[in-house]
Amino acid sequence: MLEGKDRFLKVYSNLSMDIRREIIILVDNKPISWNVAFEEIEKETNLGKKILKNLIELEFI
Repeated sequence: MLEGKDRFLKVYSNLSMDIRREIIILVDNKPISWNVAFEEIEKETNLGKKILKNLIELEFI
């Protein structure tokens, strides 16, 4: 099974540019797009960890 970050990158890489701008999740009442999620997860920030956890729990990735 892929690690969370790898799973995210696999899904993200298959999205069109238009879809990447769409909001996919709310974290701490803030809207997060695929692009923002990518930046935060790539930099391994605390927000990125929250995003990744939520995307896995919601079975988005």
